[in-house]
Amino acid sequence: MPEVLKAPLVLEFPFTRSLGPVQSAFLTGLRERVVLGVRTTDGRTLVPPVEYDPVTAEEIRDLVEVAPTGTVTTWAWNHAPRRGQPLGTPFAWVLVRLDGADTALLHALDAPGPEAVRTGMRVRVRWAGERSGAITDIACFELLEDPPGVSAQSPGRAGAAEPAPHDRRFDDMVTGIVAPARLDYVYSPGRAQTAFINALADRRTVGERCPSCRKVYVPPRGACPTCGVATSEQVEVGPRGTLTTYCIVNIKAKNLDIEVPYVYGHIALDGADLALHGRIADIPYDQVRMGLRVEPVWTDGGRYPDHYRPTGEPDADYEAYKELL
Repeated sequence: MPEVLKAPLVLEFPFTRSLGPVQSAFLTGLRERVVLGVRTTDGRTLVPPVEYDPVTAEEIRDLVEVAPTGTVTTWAWNHAPRRGQPLGTPFAWVLVRLDGADTALLHALDAPGPEAVRTGMRVRVRWAGERSGAITDIACFELLEDPPGVSAQSPGRAGAAEPAPHDRRFDDMVTGIVAPARLDYVYSPGRAQTAFINALADRRTVGERCPSCRKVYVPPRGACPTCGVATSEQVEVGPRGTLTTYCIVNIKAKNLDIEVPYVYGHIALDGADLALHGRIADIPYDQVRMGLRVEPVWTDGGRYPDHYRPTGEPDADYEAYKELL
């Protein structure tokens, strides 16, 4: 049995979203060193604010200002900060109920060690030196000496001033954000896909045949998704195939050196009962069509086809690939 592969993988992309009136006011407020919450019809103040009451599902828009000080309701110590986290040295993740709020805000607490953190302790916002209208405008929370009349053991609103109404009037409101998303993990493709990847290194494509329905699945999964039985019989397919469906991509992806527009499609390799996906090139994008016969184009040293190009054969009849759409 050959060694099963494994490798570290990183999934990273910028997530762009627009903001409604509540989130827009909240993030713009952080830029101006103001923390806003939203008040529900029964008088609760939610921080961070949401657009709909989580209990009644009512739309809520009544913004109020709360204090930049608060009480830790629970916490966990982070011994090894990761890339992109608020602080580069060990810190505590804390839920902080700001004075005037009924819910807690998750953020980092700068503390010398876990022995300095406790539930019920008082903290305050440390503002970032440069602010742009993002949650990172709160650099972190920092320790605050207990003011008179406020119990360090009480996570409630005792002694806190009532939140003040806010008219959400700021200059140059933040209307959208770009939030980077990143996931680091180690992936092992398993026995079946290890064999598939190793075959690609020899410029071959192999699948596995189900012993029950006799379908050949590419890439192989190690089991038939239809019958649920294990598969082990390897079958070499392709290298040519038929384009079944496709799309024209008009938005350029970050860090992808391919000019738009380009075509991405599902390709049913000859002998396979499942289509795989790949880029279609060496043909004008507006001439790509269902049924187009294609073949792989390999790059020097590449472990998988760079793209697929037309073979020059007549188009496949629809009846030949309709079950693979």
